[in-house]
Amino acid sequence: MSFRILGTGSYVPKRVLANEELEKMVETSDEWISKRVGIKERRICTDENTSFMGIEAAKAALENSKTAPEDIDIIICATISGEDVCPTVAAKIQQAIGANCPAFDINSACSGFLFALETAYGFFAGGKVKNALVVAAERLSKLVDYTDRNTCVIFGDGAGAAVLGQGDSYIDSFIKTVGGDDVIKIPSHPGNSPFYTVEEKPPYIYMNGQETFKFAVENMCGGVSEILRRNNLTGDDIKYIVPHQANARIIHFAAKRLEMASDKFFMNIDKYGNTGGASVPISLDEMNRGGLLCRGDKIIMTAFGGGLSSGVCLMEW
Repeated sequence: MSFRILGTGSYVPKRVLANEELEKMVETSDEWISKRVGIKERRICTDENTSFMGIEAAKAALENSKTAPEDIDIIICATISGEDVCPTVAAKIQQAIGANCPAFDINSACSGFLFALETAYGFFAGGKVKNALVVAAERLSKLVDYTDRNTCVIFGDGAGAAVLGQGDSYIDSFIKTVGGDDVIKIPSHPGNSPFYTVEEKPPYIYMNGQETFKFAVENMCGGVSEILRRNNLTGDDIKYIVPHQANARIIHFAAKRLEMASDKFFMNIDKYGNTGGASVPISLDEMNRGGLLCRGDKIIMTAFGGGLSSGVCLMEW
């Protein structure tokens, strides 16, 4: 027994940060950002926090799926940017929606939503749950150094969610981690212990863009190819690839290497930027509500990020 998606939801902040505004903050240009990354604007939290966005996305998914909070058996939230270490974002979502079930966070950076789906699959396969709520919420703007033009133009804030029910639509998947902090790293606060001393570094996103690009393309192409091979499918059998919205050039490059049409890869990075683990479920919600998906359509979701981590899954809508 696996699961099927009963409904989706998403939330993005109201504050729009366009490229033209970033031109006044750092040495960059709308032309450079649009050409190199594919972003025109992104959403930035002002009075919202991570859990608020997760709660709103969860409520939208429950409404879309016509599922009552009391029918949710587990809540899993993927995030690296919760406002507190404890309580978790998942626990705050549970309280806000009125559910009565276990709730916990997982951390796998931009691959987090796919890691959360794989985790939920284990509960369904073990017969432990009938319905699950999986959320990815990220306030990455608080982790960005707005004097670093290489990263501050990329990231945005948002949340996406999916309600899962019993079914056999989750066909195949795999997740991967290649440990290391030389490509992507976000330092944490060192604490105030008199027994432990360490060089304090600002808790901002560090990213080696060239190596990130290489890892992303290799793992997106390798993951999609492997999932197709294992299931005796070709690109023609897939309605959409739903990729992590990290960089439009990565997606176009991967499409070319896979010899698949670019329009098969859903993209909304121009509106939201890179929202980390939330980018795949936000895309999924846009596709669902936009009528792009019909029951029976096969889709592949793929993501990559810090860790280094990557994931891919094949589903039938």
